[in-house]
Amino acid sequence: MITTKTQSVTTSSNGIHQKKEVNDKTHSGVYHIFFSLLLDLLAFTIILPLLPTILERYRHDDSSGLYIRLSSQIRYFQEMVGAPDKYSSVLFGGFLGSMFSFLQFVVSPIMGALSDCYGRKPILLISLIGISFSYVLWALSSNFFLFVLARFVGGLSKGNIALSMAIITDVSDVKNRGKAMALVGIAFSIGFIIGPMIGALFSIYTDKTSSMWFWYPASFAFLLSLADVLFVYRFFNESLPKEKRSKQVIGSVRQAFDHIDIRAIFNFVAVKNLKKNELYCLKQIGLIYFIYLFIYSGLEFTITFLMYHKLGYTSVDQAKMFVTTGVVMAILQGSVVRRLPPQCVKPSAVFGLYLIVPAFILVGLADDSKFLYAGMILFAVSTAFVVTCMTTLISEYGTYDQKGVVLGIFRSIGALARALGPIFASIAFWGIGASFTYIVGGILLLIPTFQLQFLKLTKLE
Repeated sequence: MITTKTQSVTTSSNGIHQKKEVNDKTHSGVYHIFFSLLLDLLAFTIILPLLPTILERYRHDDSSGLYIRLSSQIRYFQEMVGAPDKYSSVLFGGFLGSMFSFLQFVVSPIMGALSDCYGRKPILLISLIGISFSYVLWALSSNFFLFVLARFVGGLSKGNIALSMAIITDVSDVKNRGKAMALVGIAFSIGFIIGPMIGALFSIYTDKTSSMWFWYPASFAFLLSLADVLFVYRFFNESLPKEKRSKQVIGSVRQAFDHIDIRAIFNFVAVKNLKKNELYCLKQIGLIYFIYLFIYSGLEFTITFLMYHKLGYTSVDQAKMFVTTGVVMAILQGSVVRRLPPQCVKPSAVFGLYLIVPAFILVGLADDSKFLYAGMILFAVSTAFVVTCMTTLISEYGTYDQKGVVLGIFRSIGALARALGPIFASIAFWGIGASFTYIVGGILLLIPTFQLQFLKLTKLE
């Protein structure tokens, strides 16, 4: 009797100890990814309040001649729609934003599939090193051609977000995955608070009469990205054990290339052995996310140009706007979204989608800061819920060794939407004006809202 009781206590103690080790590993992995993403996003967002000024600089002074050649190519359409010369920077900005995201669309599933085979850490390091190199090119971009090249390399390397989501899935379970995804959202919020302010400070304290004035913010972005590489190399522990990795390397990579096939990614062809109703839910969530992000990314990208051209905002004024929206998102992510129980994830996503409709309309009607801030605060509240909740929904589907593929496809769908959204919104902004573009966009956002509200999911409900 005594022996049995002792063995029972020992077994129970071992179980508690093992559970504690699992929890420690989960917390460690999540917080490592949080810090890595924070460094990455701080570097990435530095350019946001500077982009309109940088493009205006190239419009007046471009030694490569690329800006002038591109301007001459669109001259006929510019005269046809009556767009002023100053709005050409909006169009080129949209092109750069779309190119960056299109490259993400191509690279995300490939990196996700490779990480399923070789582990998350080595592929993540390759991605981060490429991002660092893009900042070196930006620092050296004395002409528009080099700046475009820097954005090209950056987009081609930007697979770290999809990998981070896969890592979060590796180290979490259904009970705490929402909290982990919300922590990622907090990293985004903090990045969008501090990064633009850093860019604005560089704008104030650098001599913009020099053609290389952006060397300082670009160099600072490089230092942040280098710190990210060193941090991941030193502290991040591999989250995908060898026994759980995919053994079909060639097959996984071939499937990854299949993800570039638009029809294949929307049908989640690479995700095998799913029940029919689960595959249907995957397809529907992917489609809803695409429509939402296609319209959303148009406002997100062109808002800096609206503030610069329509309201006359300086880089500091723009940074204040990013700080305001970032604080709202951070508060909600930290206090509400990360505590959502599984059954509240979908309703919260629907709630966020409803909020973004008036957000777009208010921004479209804005002739002063009051309307703009009201719209952008609603935009921030919506973002805090929608992106995190939809990522949590999608992460529940697929077997353990396919999580990287599922989230890679999801990121690819998002990247494809972001590749198309900015250029379409920029063309509309350039040709028919910001107000009409945003108001119509807000109305169209009712489509994904209704789709998600009436979708019957097989997970988290």
